Amino acid sequence: MIVVTGAAGFIASCLISKLNSNNITNLVLVDDFSFDIKQKNYANKKYIQAIERTEFLNWFEENAKNVSAVFHIGARTDTTEKNLDVLNALNLNYTKTIWEICSKHQIKLIYASSAATYGLGENGYKDDESILDLLKPLNLYGESKNNFDKWAVKQNDKPIHWYGLKFFNVYGPNEYHKGRMASVIFHAYNQIKTNGIVKLFRSHNPNYKDGGQLRDFVYVKDVVDVLFFLYSKNPNNGIYNLGSGKARSFYDLALATYIAMNQPPSIEFIDTPIDIREKYQYFTEADMSKLIHVGYKQPFTSLEEGVKDYVCNYLIPNKIL
Repeated sequence: MIVVTGAAGFIASCLISKLNSNNITNLVLVDDFSFDIKQKNYANKKYIQAIERTEFLNWFEENAKNVSAVFHIGARTDTTEKNLDVLNALNLNYTKTIWEICSKHQIKLIYASSAATYGLGENGYKDDESILDLLKPLNLYGESKNNFDKWAVKQNDKPIHWYGLKFFNVYGPNEYHKGRMASVIFHAYNQIKTNGIVKLFRSHNPNYKDGGQLRDFVYVKDVVDVLFFLYSKNPNNGIYNLGSGKARSFYDLALATYIAMNQPPSIEFIDTPIDIREKYQYFTEADMSKLIHVGYKQPFTSLEEGVKDYVCNYLIPNKIL
């Protein structure tokens, strides 16, 4: 059996579609399934069992001998979460227990870290495990992810194959339930649909124009392709970046959304809120050389191509992946 945590969520539900498309259906889905809004993300997927997140660790202890791999995508992903106890419970300790069971039974583990671990990028965006202690995340969410990464690389007992993925700005179908944490593409689409205007943050940095702030936007279909590559090819263990490797501006993103919707662009700039202004990132870009070095050869989808596919094939027809 293969376990997928966070199964009702954004990235994990797209991963399940990828696995199903490769005739992998012996899946155990793990999540908090009480949120009806996410039900359609897994309603038509093929799997053998669904287990509540609170019951999973006990189930895993008892059934580990029948599990070959775990995709641990589930987490508390709200970057504004202020409750350290919640983050330690879900993002740190829960993941440690999964790691320990995978190590004991030599089960493959692929887990979600985050580019939020890089903070303002003072030490660059290279997935070098030797600099984990130098990283300065900007929020408690990023700290919880970095704390697990630091713990993992120091363990003597490790899963037979293990990979931690630092997701950058992932966008794409199945994220409709994420509210304010959904991608800027999702919000731009809905703003254009409602009143034709996209609002972007004004730059408060003289080195960047309004809307010129840069992020590494990566399409979720590329993300699940990488996850499947790691699962099927078993390259070198370790922590890997997962972005497109190409920083693009929020203005480019908004323009691509207008083009995909066949609407004339109308972009307004608003002040970045005071409470996040000092810690606002103006540039992120994944160094993807490590993944490429271990044999990943597929090109990443351009922002324009990804936005067009997302808008035209999922948002407009209101479909999921």
